[in-house]
Amino acid sequence: MEQELAVDGAAVLRRAAWRIIPLLGLAYMVAFMDRSNISFAAKTMNADLGFSATVYGIGGGVFFLSYALFEIPSNVLLERVGARRWIARIMVTWGAIAAAMMFVRTPWQFYTLRFLLGMAEAGFFPGVIFYLSLWFPRAARGRAISRFYISGPLTRVVMGIASVSLLALDGTGGLKGWQWLFVGEGLPAIAVGLLVLWLLPDRPASVPWLSAAEKAWLATQLGADGPPAPHRNALAALGQPAVLLLGMIGLLTTGAYYTFTLSEPQILAQVTGWPVAPVGFLVSLGGLAGAAGMLFTGSLSDRIGTRMPFMIGSTALVGAAYALFALNPGPTWGLVAYAIYVACWGSVTLSVWMLCTDLVGPRYMAVATATVNAMSQIGAFFGPIAWGLARDATGSFHSGFQGLVVAQLMALGIVAGLARYRRDAR
Repeated sequence: MEQELAVDGAAVLRRAAWRIIPLLGLAYMVAFMDRSNISFAAKTMNADLGFSATVYGIGGGVFFLSYALFEIPSNVLLERVGARRWIARIMVTWGAIAAAMMFVRTPWQFYTLRFLLGMAEAGFFPGVIFYLSLWFPRAARGRAISRFYISGPLTRVVMGIASVSLLALDGTGGLKGWQWLFVGEGLPAIAVGLLVLWLLPDRPASVPWLSAAEKAWLATQLGADGPPAPHRNALAALGQPAVLLLGMIGLLTTGAYYTFTLSEPQILAQVTGWPVAPVGFLVSLGGLAGAAGMLFTGSLSDRIGTRMPFMIGSTALVGAAYALFALNPGPTWGLVAYAIYVACWGSVTLSVWMLCTDLVGPRYMAVATATVNAMSQIGAFFGPIAWGLARDATGSFHSGFQGLVVAQLMALGIVAGLARYRRDAR
């Protein structure tokens, strides 16, 4: 007992964070880049291959369909095989498929490789959220998730700069710039996957850098969150009201987010009138703003012990940004809308995952995170397709943004229902 009392819990959590979060963040950075880099390839790739906005929208969205279909089986396998081996497998296979995008010539090749990319990556993100729940107790989980999750917006910094440089290689070695983009941003996933296999520990009990007393302290803190025995029944997890509500919020908000992201450089170029290089740097600055907003939300919500005000406020502000874009703003108001969007969207999705780990017990965590993410990916499948159809029909982004405003308002209504459920459940 005296040995347990002597344990510095904050130091244990800091050590765990430094050992695992940078590596997982690097992995997510590569994942985010490989699923989203078609947004930079789109303009020249579509022109070279004769792809319409509808073809591009189907190819952009079909990734999320396969991701959703294979999400739960992948997370169940991660729990059985171990995070280190399964995340490494995910990364090596998606890296090879992402690089193979350079060989696309026809719409069906585009659809097929995007579908395979989603299948390969399925389970990565919810698997990491589940994995972090094995290391960080609920009171510290918001900070842990936000420090991992900032890799998403930070990827914008890297992607905005790297994509412009790779596209500038157009003609080198007989390859188009968009082909260099896919191979140059796909192959690093294989290298990071091998690093994960070498460095990522499976569970706290197996690591040599925690003492027996520190492992016992961590197990006690995690045990206070609920019984650790896993429950792999997807229907049982879906029967949890919080899972269903969070999944519906994710379906609407994630669908809107990826619909915007997959056309982001084209939208910004149209709004500002800027060429590709300045737009790339603008996306990079947006990534820094998004990372700052996410860290602020994770840290402050842990400190005050509540998530809901952040979810409500950020969901409303992102809806306001979409509404500004829908009004066909000039450069000044377009940049204002973009600033609101990048500063707040990360808080929407971060709040979903913080609330998921708060409201769902450890027994259901693996399948619950996969279920919420699978529902979210369904929205990301349909959104880009509807956006492409609307753009081909009207020749502009205007009607597409009107749809995003409606989706965000619907999500805000469900957030209000989740707030009532949480209040009643206490």
